[in-house]
Amino acid sequence: MHKEFDFAVDWRGFELHPETPKGGLPVAMLLGPSRVSGMREYMRRFAAGFGIEDMGSPERIPNTRRALAMAEYAREQGRVDAFRDAAMDAHWRRGENLEAGEDLLAVASRAELDPEAALSAADDATHQARVDAIRAEASDQGVTGIPTFFVGDEVIVGCQPYEVLAAAVRRAQGRSAAKNGG
Repeated sequence: MHKEFDFAVDWRGFELHPETPKGGLPVAMLLGPSRVSGMREYMRRFAAGFGIEDMGSPERIPNTRRALAMAEYAREQGRVDAFRDAAMDAHWRRGENLEAGEDLLAVASRAELDPEAALSAADDATHQARVDAIRAEASDQGVTGIPTFFVGDEVIVGCQPYEVLAAAVRRAQGRSAAKNGG
C-alpha cells in the first residue's frame, strides 16, 4: 500500500454490460475466442505485479446487478470498501458466483454485513434504482470501461499501474496548487 498521497477515493460499482443475462455469459462470447487466452495472460501478469499470484480466471462474466445493489446497501452501512474487497475476492480468487444467493450471503458475511439484510437489498427497488442512477451518471460522463478513474480533469480508463495513477494525482495537485496561487 502506498501512502504518498492524502485524498479521498469514491468507489462506485458500475454495471458495464447491463445486457448480460441472468446466469452470465461465457467470457469468449463477449471477447471472442481468439482474445481470451491473451486477456488471461495479461491479467495474470498484471495481478502478479501487485503481488497477487492466486488470481483466478472465471469462465463466465456474471450479471452483477444484484451484487451492485448489495454494494449500495453496504455503502449505507459504511461497509462499501469491505464489501467491494469481499466481492472481488469472491469472484477473482475464490471462483464464487456473484449471482448465487448463497455466495452473496457469504460475501456479505465476510464484509461484516447482516447477510439476510444485504441479500434482501440485492432485490430491493431502491438499491436497484441506485445501480441504474450510477450507470446513467457514468454514461453521461463518458465512462466506457472499468475501472475508470477521474483524477482532477483527467480520465484514466482500465487497470493501470500505480505509477500511472500517482503521476495523474501529482499533475492534479500541481494544477490545483497553481490555480490557488501556491
